[in-house]
Amino acid sequence: MRIARWVGSHPDAAKSGDGADTAETGRVAGSVSEGFVIDDRVVPFPGGATVAEILAGGLDAARAALAQVDPTAGEPLASIRLLAPVVPVSLRDFVAFEEHVEGVSASVDGASGVVAEWYEYPTFYFTNTHTISGPGDVVATPVTERLDFELEVAVVIGGPGGANLDADAASAAIFGYTIMNDWSARDLQSREMKVRLGPAKGKDFGTTLGPWIVTADELAGYLDDDGFLAVRAEVYVGGELIGEDLVSNAGWPFPEFVMYAARNSRVVAGDVLGSGTVGGGGCLGELWGRAGALTPRPLREGDEVRMVIEGIGELVNTVGAAVAAPPIPPARPRSRARRR
Repeated sequence: MRIARWVGSHPDAAKSGDGADTAETGRVAGSVSEGFVIDDRVVPFPGGATVAEILAGGLDAARAALAQVDPTAGEPLASIRLLAPVVPVSLRDFVAFEEHVEGVSASVDGASGVVAEWYEYPTFYFTNTHTISGPGDVVATPVTERLDFELEVAVVIGGPGGANLDADAASAAIFGYTIMNDWSARDLQSREMKVRLGPAKGKDFGTTLGPWIVTADELAGYLDDDGFLAVRAEVYVGGELIGEDLVSNAGWPFPEFVMYAARNSRVVAGDVLGSGTVGGGGCLGELWGRAGALTPRPLREGDEVRMVIEGIGELVNTVGAAVAAPPIPPARPRSRARRR
């Protein structure tokens, strides 16, 4: 099954006042349809159900809904505009590919190798659920000299979720997969990381998800003997192949991401967990670190970034104009007085 959200073909159907196209904006506008992609058509869920409701019910709810729809109903896929397929409840992004860590550590942190702690657990950070874009969107960026993409696969949680999940429960919690582009401003990220609280403004301006969610059962045939998802991943800029990898080169299979996310915490339906950037040139930062130079060049306005994941589809976006934000002054010296 393929699960999607969409609006009609009118170009302003889900555009916000600041020019940012987001799944949230589409929902507020009241023009969003949600349902299945069947062959070359989109067919709404029965009874006006939403993606969030289908995710809460898990794969069984999705199968029951599919059995109720007429596959010849709905609209041609070519006549609508896809949105991000889910409005994430939360968005965790892991860093699970050793090859990526090697290259980016050199370009962003000026370090070499992989720290020993990386091998212990599949580490993640939380990123911004309010700056989600979808297929075909023009992505606005901050003012940056080192704009980058990150090619990832994301899992979407469905069903009851829970805390401290074991391997079987974590596997069952994976409703499906989508493509994720974790846009990155490497110069901003490098500065922020020195404060040791994460990438912050180097990342939180935008994440793209799409084109749809492919349910886990559809990709079961790609799982290798160790449970890793052995699908091919490619990224192109302006039609030129920049990077390629197998997602099975991650240090952990996806159920173990879910287990770690749920450790002494909870995962719930609608949570999205990014794999982290694949190796083999899954981002420019990795290649810069290996080359010791900005080769290939950073992204710039007008560049088209196309990501292709075997078994899922492709996700295409264009880099938009940089947006200059109001300035904030540096910290001012304070007296450290304890009383007024």
